[in-house]
Amino acid sequence: MDIGLIGAGGIARAHLPAWVELGARVTVFSTDDNAGKLAERYGAHGVVAARSLDELLARSTAVDICTPTHTHREIALTAIRAGKHVVCEKPLALSVEHAREMAEAAEAAGVVLFPAHVVRWFPEYAALAEAVRDGAVGEPAVLRFTRTGAYPVWAPWFADAALSGGILLDQMVHDFDFAQLLAGPVVRVHAQARGHLEAPAVEGCVAASTAVLTHASGAVSHVHGVWGLPDSAFRTTFRVAGRDGVLHHDSAQTKAFRVVAQGERARGEGIPATDLAESPFVAELRDFAAAVTGGGTPRVTARDGLEAVRIAVAAAESARTGRAVELETTHHETEEVAAR
Repeated sequence: MDIGLIGAGGIARAHLPAWVELGARVTVFSTDDNAGKLAERYGAHGVVAARSLDELLARSTAVDICTPTHTHREIALTAIRAGKHVVCEKPLALSVEHAREMAEAAEAAGVVLFPAHVVRWFPEYAALAEAVRDGAVGEPAVLRFTRTGAYPVWAPWFADAALSGGILLDQMVHDFDFAQLLAGPVVRVHAQARGHLEAPAVEGCVAASTAVLTHASGAVSHVHGVWGLPDSAFRTTFRVAGRDGVLHHDSAQTKAFRVVAQGERARGEGIPATDLAESPFVAELRDFAAAVTGGGTPRVTARDGLEAVRIAVAAAESARTGRAVELETTHHETEEVAAR
């Protein structure tokens, strides 16, 4: 495949080695000089830098958007109008309206819009999803997820909720996505956030948020996220209980997760990876490539990305107002509940 990688920051430096491993021909573009540096570093693999977005689109059959969240909508719509399939880093957008616009535009254009929810390809989470699907706990009733890492001060836009959505959209969207995958549509959200929630952020800042999700099935999910001190170890946990049993995992006990540098990086910057044989980023992007070239349904769809944004935006509203937020059940979700 001819891939246009847009952005050259931390997550782009995780995606690029995956594309190289998959044998893609990659063109990189960014609005700073980092695209040239990244292309030079991977020049032996045929990676080149584009001088403009138009040049990148002309060289690509699909694009991979690895830019700050507030830029996703404009770039994605430009790529979709050009007839390109799109991988877009999470969250798809900062608002439900923008995420829906992106999903509907891709559907109308007949191209794939693939939200990069890489946690679905982490082995522990993939095993959890399979076990729940196979009935290991019965119908999920109570679900708990935690996610902890260092406050992302290496890029100032993370601390600005107008640009990133803050901890609820940028970090916790992974677990909102997983809660919905396991227990079905969410109809009510109550969240709280505390700590350093505004820009600018400096080393030593801490932010934390907790959200309680009520699912249409009656299940309840408890999601806790932390942006911690610089020496905070990356750690995730989950616990899923049903009438027939409990499934639980703590990355601190298995040591399956670690934070690795992706090439040159800013101090403190890191991307979670796995010590197992294959990078989740390789597995994720292979799934996208298969959907584009073979026409199959990827593990994560644009609708999944839209619903994750819907939950995260509701959580942010609840944290801001102190009141629970009710979510309307869509026609698609009603059909899903009936199927369950």
